[in-house]
Amino acid sequence: MARKIKTAEEILKEETGEVRSLRSYESYLISTIAIAWAFFQLSLASFLILDGTKTRAIHLAFAMSILFLSMPIVKRPPRFLRYFAATDKIPVNDYIFAILGAAAALYIAVDANGLAMRAGFPITRDVVFGFATVILLLEATRRSIGPALTIIALAFSAYAFLGPYMPQFMAFKGVSLNKYLNQISLSTEGIYGIPLGVSASIVYLFVLLGSMLDKAGAGKFFIDMSLSLLGRFKGGPAKAAIVASGFTGLVSGSSIANIVTTGTFTIPLMKKVGYPATKAAATEVAASTDGQLMPPIMGAAAFIIAEYVNVPYIEVVKAAAVPAFVSYFALFYVTHLEASKLGMRGLTKDECPKFFEVIRNGAHYLIPIFMLVYELVIVRHSPEMAAYNAVLILALIIFYQEIRKEFKTGGSKNFAAAMINSIKTIGNGLIGGSRNMVSVALATASAGIIVGVVGMGIGGMITQIVETLAQGNIFLLLLITAIASLLLGMGLPTTATYIVMASLTAPIIVNLGASYGFFIPLMAAHLFCFYFGILADDTPPVGLASYAAAAIADSPPIATGIQGFTYDLRTAIIPFMFVFNTDLILHNIYSWPLGILIFVMACFAAFAFTAAIQGWFITKNKFWEIPFLLATAFILFRPGTLLPILGLGEDMKYWMYLIGMACFGLIVLEQMFRIRLAKKA
Repeated sequence: MARKIKTAEEILKEETGEVRSLRSYESYLISTIAIAWAFFQLSLASFLILDGTKTRAIHLAFAMSILFLSMPIVKRPPRFLRYFAATDKIPVNDYIFAILGAAAALYIAVDANGLAMRAGFPITRDVVFGFATVILLLEATRRSIGPALTIIALAFSAYAFLGPYMPQFMAFKGVSLNKYLNQISLSTEGIYGIPLGVSASIVYLFVLLGSMLDKAGAGKFFIDMSLSLLGRFKGGPAKAAIVASGFTGLVSGSSIANIVTTGTFTIPLMKKVGYPATKAAATEVAASTDGQLMPPIMGAAAFIIAEYVNVPYIEVVKAAAVPAFVSYFALFYVTHLEASKLGMRGLTKDECPKFFEVIRNGAHYLIPIFMLVYELVIVRHSPEMAAYNAVLILALIIFYQEIRKEFKTGGSKNFAAAMINSIKTIGNGLIGGSRNMVSVALATASAGIIVGVVGMGIGGMITQIVETLAQGNIFLLLLITAIASLLLGMGLPTTATYIVMASLTAPIIVNLGASYGFFIPLMAAHLFCFYFGILADDTPPVGLASYAAAAIADSPPIATGIQGFTYDLRTAIIPFMFVFNTDLILHNIYSWPLGILIFVMACFAAFAFTAAIQGWFITKNKFWEIPFLLATAFILFRPGTLLPILGLGEDMKYWMYLIGMACFGLIVLEQMFRIRLAKKA
């Protein structure tokens, strides 16, 4: 078991770049850079005023320097390249890479005025630094998140130069080296564009908050609280895993980190009450993947969506809330169905933590989260201000926690030890936040290369290609986008997948939808791309989330991924539904009662769909019940479908929920009657 858990932790370390066992002075060097990055980001949210370009450049410089010092060039080299794969020290070449990477990233900030004066006419020095920025960034990205994003960025870059030599249907006028560098690395249209800007100004603080919560021990509190509430129910550990992953997902942008934090505890408990290893791991995968759907952070994409759609951040939260909670409620139902099929029990009273004891020892962890939600939703502070204040509150709570702990064990004489432990915990949180941000910063910067190339004029050509493939069918257009997001997301982090697909296809979905006679809000198109980017995390054969959970559960990774994807089918249907029924993202819905009605009906729709997919409702489904369940789900997800069939006007749309609920009730009665007959027999 220990070996498998270690393997899961190694997967997480690869994601955060902690693959080297360094000598003490090297570890101190990286830690110092990480803490300096954290203080820089905190100062931006409080007193330091810098223009956006300089902020983005410094942000990227920190990420590049930490990455090159932490990750070797190659991981499994032939014998003659072993020097470049050193994990017990930092080779000289990586010190050089770190210095060059930071210098290249900072060039746009150091010579900002000169570049502005020479816009479009770079001198030799500009070309050298611009080219070095692209190459070093792509190398850092390759080391951090694998070759996929680097290859895609290189392919788009090559296309920018080779466009005139392509077949006619792909032909593009092409660009010069000067124009390419001016767009990509010497302005804010490429690498230093909106995604990196959001990463630098907002995302870091939320990731820092999540890291500090983790180091303070909040993850264990969330698990214990969930088990104390739900552990005794049928399949209780699985339901507890969902709640714990949801809480962790509030401020964590990584499904793998979520799995390692919560799955280490919940997966063995699921197996204990009767879940097969594969299904236990798949449940944790589905719960942790869905953690990225949960506002306020949503895998860092919420803030980028707000910038792209040009709406206040709170509008993204409003649009994302109903689909996210419906998905989580449906996953609860999946675990209930699995427990019913397998005849599982819950944990005993003695096996569950005591609720009031858990709350008494850990309720203080909820204060920063409540503070964050209060500032974002009630006071309507900016996301960076809300996250900054939550971090400050959490720092004070850590001091309180350590002082309370020391006073319990040794009295007031241990006050100095409590202060030292508090500072260590906060320091570890700062270091962890910076390490967790490295891959996000590099992914957003590298995705900016693709965005910049698209901005050079190939967007119209991509639209024509997609329109030809879709053949005037809006559903086929969405299916193409979904498949492309899943394939792309197998090798990319969620944020990078979303940025690439949103840049390429979100405007196409809106524009082609309008030409086909469908009104699709831009928000719905962006959320559609985002959802399928998330689902790629557990899509076989690459989904790293499945490998991490499988390592803990001692289950086959591919089988775990397949099982997790079947659980996530209830999430995959939701984006299609909110594209065709914008009520689900509360578009133009301003009434609380109506919003709650839409949410409740969507939950019943998700339950019906899940029951059809799982083959079990109250009892095992008959084959003819499955289409009836699917029809019920469709009516409840999109009640307007029945209006033209029944010859009714739009004002009768919400009355169609009665028909959907009647169908739902009929299936319940029919299966209950069937169970009663079986008992009599």
